[in-house]
Amino acid sequence: MSAPIVFSGIQPTGRKHLGNFIGAIRQYVEGQDRGEPAIFCIVDLHAISVAYDPVELRERLYDTTAILLAAGLDPERCILFRQSDVREHTELTWLLSAVTSHGDLNRMTQFKDKSAKQRELVSAALFFYPVLMASDVLAYRATEVPVGDDQRQHVELMREIARRFNERFGETLIVPEYRIPEVGARIMDLQEPERKMSTTGGTEAGTVLVLDEPGAIRKKFGSAVTDSGREVRRGDDKPGITNLIDIHAVARGIDPAEVEREFEGAGYGDFKPAVAESVIELLGPVRERYAELRPDQAALEAILAGGAEKARAIAAGTLAEVRGRMGFGPA
Repeated sequence: MSAPIVFSGIQPTGRKHLGNFIGAIRQYVEGQDRGEPAIFCIVDLHAISVAYDPVELRERLYDTTAILLAAGLDPERCILFRQSDVREHTELTWLLSAVTSHGDLNRMTQFKDKSAKQRELVSAALFFYPVLMASDVLAYRATEVPVGDDQRQHVELMREIARRFNERFGETLIVPEYRIPEVGARIMDLQEPERKMSTTGGTEAGTVLVLDEPGAIRKKFGSAVTDSGREVRRGDDKPGITNLIDIHAVARGIDPAEVEREFEGAGYGDFKPAVAESVIELLGPVRERYAELRPDQAALEAILAGGAEKARAIAAGTLAEVRGRMGFGPA
């Protein structure tokens, strides 16, 4: 069986949190040794679908680049680039709009959620976001897309877009598969465990940031909302403790059932500090490496530029074939 072509993108908006790290970044690092190639994109074009500040966008992009490198992405083993540097993404988005159903876009859960929060303008870019996301992946003929569980609907749509294009214009695009982690696909807010951890819609005390100091991590886990009783076990009736078990399992690299066995008979007072320490151990090296990498903005820019050159060489070939199939350019 041939090695997969891996592609995934990450937004430069906001500060990266534990959910981003477990659901996406950790998968990227693992994927760079399986993918041939493994391609990772900081999707700054997606970031303009909601209100934003241009100066902050640039700063957050470099922050995100440094976090990805600190977590273990290696430009020698993968392609890491800035989305807006590869203009094939935007042209392919317009071409694929011809085989994208308005009804499908209208049913996107994230569009409904995000548009409800916009006070002034619900942009067409927000509505069109999934088509650009499809272009990001289909431009590289990726076979595998590592994502969090919240992106499942978007990947299903890009699969449908690829199938529809191929049926109409001939076999051209690869129908990708998503790769969602079995444990930790949805890390929940420590204060509101029914809601996904988020830097925009979550609570400050319930959101563990990748760059949090150990003291802050201990405080957040110490005040984490649990459930009635003392039993450390997973279950629909125990969302808070289930979330902590999943976090601890991922941080330690063990099965959730092993966590339950280890803390059988122990109370939450023993368990929550143990989870905090496992997260500190997981994120500590990333925070330290980030502090070394982030100040050298020129080096970060050089990595992104080099990645864009490699990415463009792949995307240009796909775009040329799509254009030809659709009737553009000389016969």
